Amino acid sequence: MTKQDQQYSRVARRQQAAHKQKHSQQPKKKWSFKKIAVTVALSLVALIFVGFIGGSLLFFAYAKSAPALTTSKLTSDSSTTIYDAKGHKILTLGTEKRQAIKEQKVPQQLKDAIVSIEDKRFYKHHGVDPYRIMSAAVNDVTGSSSLQGGSTLDQQLIKLAYFSTKKSDQTLKRKAQEAWLAIKMDKQYSKDQILTFYINKVFMGNGIYGMQTAAEYYYGKHLSELSLAQTALIAGIPNAPSSYNPYSNVQLATQRRNEVLNAMVANKKISAAQAAQAKAVSVTDGLVSQDAHTNSSQTKQAKWSDAYLKQVIKDLYDKGYDPYASSLKVYTNLNLDIQKRLYDMANTNEYVYYPDNKVQIAATIINPNNGKVLAMLGGRKNGDVTYGLNRAVQTSRTNGSTAKPLMDFGPAIEYLSWATYHQLEDTEYNYPGTSIALHDFDKAYKGTMTMQDALMQSRNIPAIRALATVGLTRARNFVNKLGFNYKSVEYSNGIGMPSSTLQNAAAYAAFDNGGTYYEPSYINKVTIADGESKTYESSGKQVMQASTAYMITYMLQQVITNPSGTGYRANIPGFYQAGKTGTNAYPDDIETNFPDNATMDSWFNAYTKHYSVSIWMGYDHPYRDANYLDTATARIPIAFYKSLIANISQGKSNTNWKRPSNVYTKTLDGQKYLYLAGTSDPYTSQKKHSNSSTHSSNSVAHSQDTSSISSLTTTSSVLSSSSSSSSSQSTAESSSSSTASANTNSSQSQTPSQPSNPTSSAATTTTTTNPNQ
Repeated sequence: MTKQDQQYSRVARRQQAAHKQKHSQQPKKKWSFKKIAVTVALSLVALIFVGFIGGSLLFFAYAKSAPALTTSKLTSDSSTTIYDAKGHKILTLGTEKRQAIKEQKVPQQLKDAIVSIEDKRFYKHHGVDPYRIMSAAVNDVTGSSSLQGGSTLDQQLIKLAYFSTKKSDQTLKRKAQEAWLAIKMDKQYSKDQILTFYINKVFMGNGIYGMQTAAEYYYGKHLSELSLAQTALIAGIPNAPSSYNPYSNVQLATQRRNEVLNAMVANKKISAAQAAQAKAVSVTDGLVSQDAHTNSSQTKQAKWSDAYLKQVIKDLYDKGYDPYASSLKVYTNLNLDIQKRLYDMANTNEYVYYPDNKVQIAATIINPNNGKVLAMLGGRKNGDVTYGLNRAVQTSRTNGSTAKPLMDFGPAIEYLSWATYHQLEDTEYNYPGTSIALHDFDKAYKGTMTMQDALMQSRNIPAIRALATVGLTRARNFVNKLGFNYKSVEYSNGIGMPSSTLQNAAAYAAFDNGGTYYEPSYINKVTIADGESKTYESSGKQVMQASTAYMITYMLQQVITNPSGTGYRANIPGFYQAGKTGTNAYPDDIETNFPDNATMDSWFNAYTKHYSVSIWMGYDHPYRDANYLDTATARIPIAFYKSLIANISQGKSNTNWKRPSNVYTKTLDGQKYLYLAGTSDPYTSQKKHSNSSTHSSNSVAHSQDTSSISSLTTTSSVLSSSSSSSSSQSTAESSSSSTASANTNSSQSQTPSQPSNPTSSAATTTTTTNPNQ
């Protein structure tokens, strides 16, 4: 075959193959709608089947770890028990009032009311109701509402008996276990038994459990004696006991009762006419007077700790628990020994003298190293009131000069690196941007003085000058990092901020521990009914430099140890402590109605290495006649603190604060000051004509402050007499002791020269120490 024939043959074969392939291809078949639908349906069935198998396996895995179903659990008290820091029981909520009813004694009318409003298919389902679950899901999607949720009465009972009612605890695992136990319970007990368990277990408001208890509490009757209107209210309360409280929320209670009556009509248990007749009756008709309810069974420990327990219950709600609807074990940070001491000191004249029974005192004690609230006093002479006014957390009273370390001098050191010998003028001065004159209680001026002396003697004008230099924005940022939440501040806040003893104790604790703020905490651990526990710790946040905290602490030590300090009456020789006094005077426009020495509020904030304490004293209605603090009464917080701290500090280590490595000491004119490494804060010696003796006493005071530690045992034994005697003395918060008062300088204003080198003045005697010494 020739080469040309071969080429032709190959071309022919390719054409033949192509023709064959073209005619052998079949047209693609189009899918019909039916086939697509079947395919999708089969896929969905497969997915549902796989999901069902997977969900079932997960459900049974969770169910396997569910707690055991026991009659004792279903009938036991659902009460919350509160313990102190050592695990001693302080209070159990509600158990002292509980009255159970037997299954045979439950009125049919009550059964009908409960089932109608809570679970109308109760007698048809077997613990879990698929119809209700689907209905609840549809309502969630569509946004419609229903009086009945997805949980059956069985599931509600299981939740009350075994699990937390906290929303965040409603996990898939808990829901699976709840459903499993509800199904088991439905097999093990009759419907009427289950309903009786529920009736005896639910929380009914006002610290009471069980519907029989509620019938006696609200109407003074047995359940069988209640009218239809009263029965309907009792059946409706468990859904939201606080909201449907007939004493405090008549309108909501009426609305809920009528919902129950409507549900009974819909469930064919009563007629529309019966419902209308019952609706015409007021929910307050036949209601027992709330004054008739007494808390005679309140334990003495609970009475001592009333304010603290009130905060614990509030804290539980804030954390998502309902202490009245759940069975909780709450372990608090309460130190019962300190709490009892507070109570005794406030309610007797054994430790300090009170002028009358109307004057109030409040206090908070915090562990500065972790933020735990150890004790709290909400007031005095409160009788048998439970959860009464807690003045320790009220923020409507102004804290006076205790604000100065927080608003003025703390920020000055933190942001401007001021030395404690930074000089300020105590001369005529108006609030910045105004014509309002600022002055001290004595209407005098002391000329140029150091920041340390200004704080020690609690002078107002130097404090506001410091605040003006720092600026309001930085000052607000500083205090807000210490637990306050001010949207804005004014210059007047430099000598007084609205605050509570809780806020003050927590803020001063940051000075105490080196600059870390811990949010105050009452609760250490919560254990729910199934044994699961959660521990609560405040992590703390560094909010200022350690040097700032130390320099403020050093100056606050002088407030107590220096005879010229306003807190000198709190001094205990050899005992390391720091503190600040504060008073709040009457406004200028009404002060003429009161004596010259009248004060509205008196404060003392102080701390040791172990305790941060804030104490307030005043009257609940300070503008009424004679409801003011005179000079002697205004000193009670200092006497109170001195007696308290000496008692609770026994057995505790007594050590001074350690100076940070970047803080140097300098002795100027015989007085010790602090400054930061790398800074140069000018100082000019001032010839203060009558203050030579004051400088001498300052040196003595410092030597006393750094002396060897002495035992507090003998100190404590003499405090009772010293506290009461101090109340009879008469000087204002901003004044010095009687000895130092004779040494106060004139109000003459002085204008110092300020050399750039703090050691250049010939009149200045300077000794500088290495910070590591």
